[in-house]
Amino acid sequence: MKSFYKIVTFGLATMICTLASATFALGQDDAQDQAALFSRPMIDLGCVVSDVDAAVKFYTTAIGFKEVKGFSVDAEFASAVGLTDQKKLDVRVLKLGDGEGATALKLLQITDDSQKPKNDFIHSSLGFSYLSIYVKDMDAAIKRLESAGSKPVAQPKPIPGTPVALVLVRDPDGNLIELIGPMAGSGDKN
Repeated sequence: MKSFYKIVTFGLATMICTLASATFALGQDDAQDQAALFSRPMIDLGCVVSDVDAAVKFYTTAIGFKEVKGFSVDAEFASAVGLTDQKKLDVRVLKLGDGEGATALKLLQITDDSQKPKNDFIHSSLGFSYLSIYVKDMDAAIKRLESAGSKPVAQPKPIPGTPVALVLVRDPDGNLIELIGPMAGSGDKN
């Protein structure tokens, strides 16, 4: 009888290992399929602002982005691809981090007919409502905001069950930015 249980246990263990291997292989196939679809594993975000200089100052000074070389798109091309209705674009590019995998924020100012969405809360209007930025030190992030003359919407609050806190701040156009990171003494500086 003991050998029967050993055989059954061995058989079950073998089936579990086989299923786990198959699941891992399927996961790899899914990852390979995704890699085949996209040339870069991150997204860039474009944001139309009312004052591009003020926005660049806020995102670099208060948040910590670094400005890199921007670019222009002529009116004819911008119209042909559906970006604008015959308006030239001058795009200022900000990065979080270095290298090809760094997040990019593209800031644009189009002077005539841009409208502000209602953005009192993240549920106030449809569409992309906020940016999440993960900081290594929430206390340092708050000091950087204050030094730049910006105030958080509220005080940072710990996320229940985690060693990190969350706080919201608004850019010069009122767009919400969610900062997430450990507070002093939390022991986690990811």
